[in-house]
Amino acid sequence: MKTLDQISFAGKRALIRVDFNVPLDKNFDVTDDNRIRATIPTLKKIIADGGSCVLMSHLGRPKDGPEEKYSLKHTIKTTESLLGVKVTFATDCVGEEAYKLSAALRPGEVLLLENLRFYKQEEKGDLAFAEKLSKHGDVYVNDAFGTAHRAHASTTIVAQFFKDKCAGMVMAAELTNAKKVLENAAKPFTAIMGGAKISDKILMIERLLDKVNHLIIGGGMSYTFFKAMGGQVGKSLVEEDKLELAKELIQKAKTKGVELHLPMDSVIADKFDPQANVSISQNMAIPADWMGLDIGPQASSVFSRVIENSKTILWNGPMGVFEMEKFQSGTKAVAEAVVQATQQGAFSLIGGGDSAAAVAQFGFEEKVSYVSTGGGALLEYFEGKVLPGVKALE
Repeated sequence: MKTLDQISFAGKRALIRVDFNVPLDKNFDVTDDNRIRATIPTLKKIIADGGSCVLMSHLGRPKDGPEEKYSLKHTIKTTESLLGVKVTFATDCVGEEAYKLSAALRPGEVLLLENLRFYKQEEKGDLAFAEKLSKHGDVYVNDAFGTAHRAHASTTIVAQFFKDKCAGMVMAAELTNAKKVLENAAKPFTAIMGGAKISDKILMIERLLDKVNHLIIGGGMSYTFFKAMGGQVGKSLVEEDKLELAKELIQKAKTKGVELHLPMDSVIADKFDPQANVSISQNMAIPADWMGLDIGPQASSVFSRVIENSKTILWNGPMGVFEMEKFQSGTKAVAEAVVQATQQGAFSLIGGGDSAAAVAQFGFEEKVSYVSTGGGALLEYFEGKVLPGVKALE
C-alpha cells in the first residue's frame, strides 16, 4: 500500500475520500470538527505539491435522496477556516455540473462534492456509480479510516479505476497505531473494554486474550458477567443469551494467564434518568429495582492502578453512562489513569466512538498517544478482519 509521500501530486487532481460525517446543530453548524481537522495535513500536502483536491464524503444516513440537513455544504465554512483555502461546492457528486467544476480545477484549488449517500448506489458498492466518481481525479486517495470497513463505491470499488492510489495521512496513521498495539505492544499490555454489550465486542475480546496481560471490563457488559457468576444485578443491562459465553471468557482468560478485572462495585440508580436517586452497591448484590449505570469507587481505584502500571493501553468503550453527570466518574477516572500512564511513557490508543467522545469531553485528547477516528473500522481490524477500504489500496 502506497502512502501520500510516495506520490507527487504536481499538476494532478486528487480524488480524496474524506470522512466529513460530523455532527451539526439545529443551525447546521459543525459542533465537533475533529474529523475535518484530522484530514487537513493530507490536503495541505497535495496542495503544496502543486495538486488540486476533489473531496467526497457522506454525512448522516439520508433515506431517499437529497435532504437539506445532510448537505455537505454545511461543512464548507469549517473546512475553509481550518485549511485556509477557498472551497468550491458541487451540488451533486456526479453529473455535468460536478464534472465541469472538477475538470476546471487549477493547482491549489479545492472542490467539495455533495453527499455521496444521496445516491443508493454508494452503499451498494455499485460499479457504474464508482466509475462515474473516478472521472473526477487522476489519483485516488482514501483518508477515511472510519468507513474503511465498508465496501462502498467511494471507499473501495472506485480504487480499481486508478493506477495511482494511496492512503492519506489519517488512514496511514490509524493503521500504524493499530498495528503497533496488535503486533508490537510493550508489556504490560492492558485492554479496557466498556460499552453496553458483550456481543458487540466478543470477537475483539477473544483475539485480545492472546495478546494482553490485563483485560478490564466495565460498562453495561459487565453485568452479564456478574449474572453468569450467580450475582443479583437488579434491573441492570444483561444479555441473557450470553451468560454461557461470559463464563467461557472468564475460563479462557484463566487458561491464557490473562488477569481479568471486573468492577466489584457500581454507582446504581432507581431509574435511567439524569435526576435519578443514586447509591453505591457491590455488583453481586444490586437491589431488585435498581440498575448499575457506572463503575463504583472501588472499581475505579483498582482499574486506575492497573492502567497506571501499564506500558500499552487500548481503550474501547466507556465505563458507564458518561453523558449524564451522575454516571461519569468511572469513565473519567479511567481516562485520568490513561493520561497518567501516557505521561509515564505508555502508548495509549483510544478506540474511536464513545471512548473518543469521552476523552474529548474531559479535555484529554492531547494527553493520550492516539485517538482513533474510526470506531467500527478499528473494531473490525482488531477482530482480524480484512478492511475492504484498505485492501483496495494494495
